[in-house]
Amino acid sequence: MRILGIESSCDETGVALVDASGSGTPRLLGHALHSQIEMHQAYGGVVPELASRDHIRRVLPLTDAVMAQAGLPLSAIDAVACTRGPGLAGALLVGSGVASALGFALGKPVVGVHHLEGHLLSPFLSADPPEFPFVALLVSGGHTQLMRVDGVGRYELLGETIDDAAGEAFDKSAKLLGLGYPGGPALSRLAEQGSATAYPFPRPLLHSGDLDFSFAGLKTAVLTQVKRLAHAAPEGPATSHLADPLTLQQKADVAASAQAAIVEVLVKKSLAALRATGLKRLVVAGGVGANRRLREQLNAICAQRGLRVHYPELHLCTDNGAMIALAAGLRAQAGLLVTEPIEAGWRFDVRPRWPLAELAA
Repeated sequence: MRILGIESSCDETGVALVDASGSGTPRLLGHALHSQIEMHQAYGGVVPELASRDHIRRVLPLTDAVMAQAGLPLSAIDAVACTRGPGLAGALLVGSGVASALGFALGKPVVGVHHLEGHLLSPFLSADPPEFPFVALLVSGGHTQLMRVDGVGRYELLGETIDDAAGEAFDKSAKLLGLGYPGGPALSRLAEQGSATAYPFPRPLLHSGDLDFSFAGLKTAVLTQVKRLAHAAPEGPATSHLADPLTLQQKADVAASAQAAIVEVLVKKSLAALRATGLKRLVVAGGVGANRRLREQLNAICAQRGLRVHYPELHLCTDNGAMIALAAGLRAQAGLLVTEPIEAGWRFDVRPRWPLAELAA
């Protein structure tokens, strides 16, 4: 079964083709991705209307590129999968609309996929795929969650953020330092030059006794520290940006200390989830899962404790079509795809807010 996957939930247009024949892990046949980072940089963040328009421009050329990679015509696909949610409503509508049009033209079924389930299952395309059951740390955009995963569609929420997510903490801290968009990767790069112990930023809910997260207080602590450094600078606070009077080393120290606080919380909460469930396998998925310091610390402590940790390939950490096609393929293999008249799949809708727990089988 060949499944074409389309991802358009935010600021990346992704298309991919997987072969989900048989019972083995679906195989990636082609993959193409366009990032809108350069377009949104001028605005300091994602502009939903511009994102939607760019998806319209990119999705069909990317589809052609993927089919060319696979050496197959569009008629060779058996189903089309697209991101149904969560995400930006307009952006989701582009992918869903194109998927439904392709399905109608080809007479193939269309499947709506949960964006976070795509991230959750994306490590199955890696060179070191996990085995069920496992604990999953989902750190993607505005989502930070710990899930127990017993199989495809068998998910139990263990804990989640009660305010800002880890990715938002990275982005907001970066903005306070004047690092621009996208903030998270920029802050991580700057942190390489700084001291992780320069400033004692808080580790919210680290000792709460549960598996929930909170990063809003960390953002406030970073703001307070940046203000303190700015007012202490000989130039005084800048009118253009609060962080302008800070030296590069001061900014790097703030970045490194903020990153250390975020990573420590993610690592210790993940270990607590493994202890609580008695499981020995951890999956880390989502954009923040590409963070080098997070991977280093998890790799070291998991090796020390006899635990296994799995990640998607780095190029599949961000939003992409491969994870959408994969999720649909794994659901098909598990017999979990909704069976309905093929025409019903061409009448699409989207779910900008869609809790992953609703997919639990």
